[in-house]
Amino acid sequence: MATPPPPLILASASPRRLALLEQIGLKPDHLIPADLDETPRRFETPRALAGRLAREKAEAVRKIADKSDDLKPALVLAADTVVAVGRRVLPKAELSDQALACLSLLSGRGHRVFTGVALATPKGAVRSKLVETRVRFKRLSRSEVDDYLASGEWRGKAGGYAIQGLAGSFVVKLTGSYPAVMGLPLGETVALLSGAGFPVRAGWADAAA
Repeated sequence: MATPPPPLILASASPRRLALLEQIGLKPDHLIPADLDETPRRFETPRALAGRLAREKAEAVRKIADKSDDLKPALVLAADTVVAVGRRVLPKAELSDQALACLSLLSGRGHRVFTGVALATPKGAVRSKLVETRVRFKRLSRSEVDDYLASGEWRGKAGGYAIQGLAGSFVVKLTGSYPAVMGLPLGETVALLSGAGFPVRAGWADAAA
């Protein structure tokens, strides 16, 4: 009789990350968001920030899991996405003024999206990967910016936009991982899970039926 796989915890409340996992046939057993201060450290680069936050989220939820007999065997998957122009980290916009500042900065130029993904095992090991994607926006008219702000789609999004939504119409070039810009690089996620012995493709035959 085959040994059942360990439970999978997604250390995020992001519906986008959940949808991306489901896209590749994975459904987390538990959703436990990590509550962290995401403020960059002094002189910390955007790349380093994304990697550190992904690892710290995995470690924080690992500590929660270790306090529960049911969750101790679980694998904890976490991710963090940082949008940057040069060394400048753009905020996760909560106010329209923040979103306006982001869109004004991104208009007609390229930027980078760094997404870190980390996996914490029951033995306390944390393995991680980092993906860099380059994105270029077309030059945005004021009416395009105003209409996008009115949509509210930007709220809570790194850099003030959601590439999988209306803002996809702003993108003229993307080099790297589209899923990573959404919030979770799928190839790297599968590699981490497979490396930990998780049966990533176990449900693929059923999904195709």
